Formats: sequence, C-alpha cells, structure tokens
Amino acid sequence: MKKVEDLITSARTMHDRYAAGRMERDIVRQWVLGLGSYPEPHGKRVQEAASWFKPLRDDADPVELKAADLAKLQAIYQP
Repeated sequence: MKKVEDLITSARTMHDRYAAGRMERDIVRQWVLGLGSYPEPHGKRVQEAASWFKPLRDDADPVELKAADLAKLQAIYQP
C-alpha cells in the first residue's frame, strides 16, 4: 500500500496538467491503471477511476470524455 499523501499530490498534478493540455489522455490512463491499492475513501475512488479509464473510449466525444476524465481524477484527491 502506498502513501495517501503521495496519491493526492500526484492525482492533483495529473489533473492540472491534463486540464491545461500539457498531458495526453493515454499517459493519464496508464498512470491511473498503474495505481495500487489505497485505504478508504481513496481506495474506492482509485478503483472507480481505473474502471473508467480501462476501456479506450475512442468513439466518445473528446470534450465530454475529457470532462469525465477530469472528474474521475478530481474525485481521487477531493472528498
């Protein structure tokens, strides 16, 4: 199990860079899918994000997809 403080910092950084267009979705997706287990309430949010990012979702509207991606990332670090 990893430190929650590191998770929160990393999730916020990923969110901010992705939102600003400085990071591609595939990098964010790989990061989320590589996360380990965390204590609650973060553990459930990490699993929800991993479930969301697992399918590629190539057919989704890019604007709506990014908004949903950002919401999943934000849920990891904000209660």
